[in-house]
Amino acid sequence: MISYISASYVFPVVGPPIKNGVIGVEIDGTITSVLTPEEAENEKIKGITHYEGLLVPGFVNTHCHLELSHLKGQIETRTGLLGFVQAIMKLRTSDEDALDLAMLRADREMFENGIVAVGDISNQIISRGTKLGSPIYYHTFLEVMGFNPLTAKESITRALEFKEKFEPLKVSIVPHAPYSVSAELFKELRDNGETKAELLSIHNQETEDENLFFEHKEGGFLELYKILGLDIDFYEASGKTSLQTFLPMLSGQQKTLLVHNTFTSKADVEFAEAYHPNLYWCLCPNANLYIENRLPDVDMLRNAGVKITLGTDSLASNNRLSIFAEMQTLQINFGIDFDDLLKWGTINGAEFLGVEERYGSLEPGKRPGINLVDFEEISGIIMLGSRVERLF
Repeated sequence: MISYISASYVFPVVGPPIKNGVIGVEIDGTITSVLTPEEAENEKIKGITHYEGLLVPGFVNTHCHLELSHLKGQIETRTGLLGFVQAIMKLRTSDEDALDLAMLRADREMFENGIVAVGDISNQIISRGTKLGSPIYYHTFLEVMGFNPLTAKESITRALEFKEKFEPLKVSIVPHAPYSVSAELFKELRDNGETKAELLSIHNQETEDENLFFEHKEGGFLELYKILGLDIDFYEASGKTSLQTFLPMLSGQQKTLLVHNTFTSKADVEFAEAYHPNLYWCLCPNANLYIENRLPDVDMLRNAGVKITLGTDSLASNNRLSIFAEMQTLQINFGIDFDDLLKWGTINGAEFLGVEERYGSLEPGKRPGINLVDFEEISGIIMLGSRVERLF
């Protein structure tokens, strides 16, 4: 049975918005048609349900940490990344029941907020059950860490064992961050036959100390390594920013997601885009404000024409898991057009995750989820309202 729904505007994403557009949708959410009101009238379609608002595809969250859901509200805001990392280490728990319940709630929260696909960071196997039982599509990024070059092969071996335990879920083995992965471990990731063809995600320039460490071997990371008991006498600063140091260690053949980019400069972006042909830049603005009280230079990224996606980060660093809320923050702070925000929160993320045949746009044959978004139209400009509702 096909239902027909309409709204003030339909945003297919792959084409211009349709005022009073009509969507035909089957009971399982598969789209059968996307029509102008004139086309719907010509086809004599009856029983159309009309909504006030915007009909848009389900949202794609390219960066989340489901494992940290139990830490909601437990870490103070504006600690800076180094304080945040130390808090995470102190608060991690082995109580599986508490972890499972928190992850189930977080998964449900994302579903209700219109999220249909997630790129999720994992360091353990604990999230497998939640993901297998979820209506949300998950691609798991299994992180490896090891700044000691002598542990590189051991780190890869352990990660491959974890990856097998995640089956049949989609999993990629990825580096955590440049300050936690040695050059040798980057090489193992690039050259290992079981990891080099996968999607790649890495935390990038989330704090000023990251660039200080790579440029001058200075800053707060030196104290963090002491706390962790790591001897880094072997390490020599590259004299370059973090991004310009690690990016040449990655394969240009892999689709690569750079996450956060809070302290990324125009020179970094120009270097990266010239060096690597398959980059995506993920923004998690609410987490950036929560941890560092700073936002990336979004206008610079837009002007550079890079492919931007959106993420929520974790409930340890965010009050809610909502791509809609991330879009609101970006529009408030940067005045970004809704069309651009919607692409960042839908099709760009779907393309990165390799699921654009189903998600990311309103097109016949797809089952992308359909959200109803509140809005105000001011002088022809679409401004996000206060609410999103999942319809399909």
